Amino acid sequence: MRPAPPVSVQPHTMPSVASVVLPDGRIVTGYALNPMQPEPATAKPAVSRVAVNIALGGVGFLAACGGLLLLTTFIAALTALITQLITLAAVIFGGWIAVQIFSASGHRSGGTTVNIRKAVIKRNHFHS
Repeated sequence: MRPAPPVSVQPHTMPSVASVVLPDGRIVTGYALNPMQPEPATAKPAVSRVAVNIALGGVGFLAACGGLLLLTTFIAALTALITQLITLAAVIFGGWIAVQIFSASGHRSGGTTVNIRKAVIKRNHFHS
């Protein structure tokens, strides 16, 4: 006699009874057992840690580039502001000097002052 093949058990149903004939002629009857499935030790993450680290590095690099772009823009704006302030100061100081030079009421230093009220002009000649 041949041993009976094992019967597979369907989930949520009662397993069927299986009988096995041993070589000495005895018959053993019982339920068929499904082999136990070992539990997984640890489930692998869906995404590799290396890929996560590379992605985080890329995000950090983009943030740094954005910060450097803002820094260079700030430096350019500050340079333009300083240039305009220097130009404004030069215009104001130059205007103040022009007013001092060309004002009628201002005292002129240097040069010679000539009083011509007593001068006499004869025959288109100037005699002092």
